[in-house]
Amino acid sequence: MYGYPRAQAFPMYVYPAYAYPSNAYPYYAYANMRAYRPGYVTGYYPAYMPHPGSLPAIPRSDVAEAMEIKDYGPNPTVVNIEQMTTRNDTFRTALWTGKHFQVTVMSIPVGEDIGLEVHPATDQFIRIEQGQGLVQMGDAQDQLDFQKMAHENETIMVPAGTWHNVTNTGDRPLKVYVIYAPPEHPHGTVHATKAEATAMEKHQP
Repeated sequence: MYGYPRAQAFPMYVYPAYAYPSNAYPYYAYANMRAYRPGYVTGYYPAYMPHPGSLPAIPRSDVAEAMEIKDYGPNPTVVNIEQMTTRNDTFRTALWTGKHFQVTVMSIPVGEDIGLEVHPATDQFIRIEQGQGLVQMGDAQDQLDFQKMAHENETIMVPAGTWHNVTNTGDRPLKVYVIYAPPEHPHGTVHATKAEATAMEKHQP
């Protein structure tokens, strides 16, 4: 048959096990590989897609408008992190605290900053969901050699033992979420303002 192997000329006979109608279960995808590379065998190949009717109806749990902004750790959780971050109006609220890492959401007012700090044994990840800020980092409080502007959808990686600060230089609140590994704040932490955060942290052991 035009120089092609018999398998390509009669695919339905060569692959009878895969000759399912299009609405059968399981679903199979027809791949005419001859159209792309001459010499390949034409046939039906399983796509391994479960039938939609076989899956249970699971209500969405990642709709942020329906979820309270609180600490859901260490339980299994699904959230829309972007919406939770932009909805948050507190300086800092723990969203999930586990054994090995913690997620918080923060809102920094215009002209204010997170505060110059260092975490000796904690790496830190900061993602900006709204606004912009000046990032400063260094090996000492008075030696912040790293300075760079960060904007929406950008992330900041802070190595453990590095002094760091982020200042809101935009015209609206700076909304970020932060990942600490290991956790930095107690489970359920809520700091309404920076002043409250500073006062509470002074009393922590």
